[in-house]
Amino acid sequence: MSTEAVPDPADTVAFEQYALSRAINGLRDDDPMRSASVPVLGWQRWALWATLFALVIFAAWKPMATSVVLVGLCTATYVFTMVDRVLLFRDGLASRPIIVSDEEARAVPDDQLPMYTVLVPAYDEPEVVANLIAAMKNLEYPADKLQVLLLLEADDAATIAAARATAESEAITILLVPPAEPRTKPKACNFGLFYATGDIVTIYDAEDLPESLQLRRVAVAFDRLSDDVACVQAELAYHNGRQNVLTGWFTAEYALWFGFLLPGFMRRNSPIPLGGTSNHLRRSILDEIGSWDPFNVTEDADLGVRIAASGYRTAIIDSRTMEEANSDPVNWVRQRSRWYKGYLQTWLVHMRQPLALYRTIGLRSLIRFNLVMAGTPIVTVLNLIFWLITVLWFLGQPTLIGAVFPWFIYFPALCALVLGNFATLYMNLITLCEDDRPDLLGPALTVPLFWLMMSIAATKGVYQLIRRPSYWEKTFHGLDTK
Repeated sequence: MSTEAVPDPADTVAFEQYALSRAINGLRDDDPMRSASVPVLGWQRWALWATLFALVIFAAWKPMATSVVLVGLCTATYVFTMVDRVLLFRDGLASRPIIVSDEEARAVPDDQLPMYTVLVPAYDEPEVVANLIAAMKNLEYPADKLQVLLLLEADDAATIAAARATAESEAITILLVPPAEPRTKPKACNFGLFYATGDIVTIYDAEDLPESLQLRRVAVAFDRLSDDVACVQAELAYHNGRQNVLTGWFTAEYALWFGFLLPGFMRRNSPIPLGGTSNHLRRSILDEIGSWDPFNVTEDADLGVRIAASGYRTAIIDSRTMEEANSDPVNWVRQRSRWYKGYLQTWLVHMRQPLALYRTIGLRSLIRFNLVMAGTPIVTVLNLIFWLITVLWFLGQPTLIGAVFPWFIYFPALCALVLGNFATLYMNLITLCEDDRPDLLGPALTVPLFWLMMSIAATKGVYQLIRRPSYWEKTFHGLDTK
């Protein structure tokens, strides 16, 4: 931990500079092995170069044998990923999110509720910041126990003007984050944490509409749960799932992820990649493990893994926050490519010390961590290659393609193609049935087109990991049809 003296908050300029410096450099200075400020460190760099060199040598020496081995490894990754996803879904069916009833949530006297801080980072979003007042007023939580910090970049004149015109109230405090690189959401949240007064801290986006009793439900859940639960993640859902087919795909995907797969993670005590908002955190543990990594573009997923790697747990609660599903394909690719890049950043960071991670989370969770954080984006990129191979095979059955798929690879690959796609469609349909969403049947049945978009986004994310690892590609909001 830093030994630098903390300035007196009354000295606003000195305290602001200290808060900004720690927001950027805190994790990097205190625990550099868990910071993504440098994407690849030490033995990882040598291992990647050695692997690339070996591939080139073997490809030149035994091109066909090398191709068969690579296709076999890719097929094994597909099969393991498919089986793990089905097992997660099965566990999620058996263990749904934590339920706190309305009566239980309202039964806690106001004076016994913990202090709560809501961080709302926003950048270049004047069109949605006005929604914040209604959303915060809708929360059933005593005003004297609730602090809402609207975090705006100090040079974002348009959003600041919109916020001051609509959001200045006793419930909401506008906090200006001094401009500095990296321009990321986690840096803004780290800065806001220095001004936070709550025992529990959560994040909402400016356009979020959390369920009114969510804070009370979480407070009750924390009181019920053991002290090693560092985070309670609420479910995220979309209010504009019917806007077009893209929002339908996105809504169905989120329903499966938050309604079944994350509860599956919870049941097996596997590291949970947190959602971008509505993750409610114990302030004491957040400070202990280093808060958010400002250089990781999926700071939520990274924090979820760091919680598990530090010996703590995350729980999923049955309370929804409604968000805006991305309705524009180009904007969606920008958002999803950032997610895939962040997954790979998180994997690289936490695999710097694989033995330490194994000792903390165990073998099964370590395998799942690799399948989710590295396997998800890599398999999504490989989809483009294997779809092309499949098309070429149906067009002319080239001898070369047949040669790289001997029987002991061909049949597992065929199972992964047929059973994997069927399993995904089946899980989507079960999810829509459980959520009573027959309106999303069309998107659920046409989801293979969604996978193509995912592959494009994953390819872009891998490229950006090499070229611009900490660049935060902005997602624009306010595109939904009201």
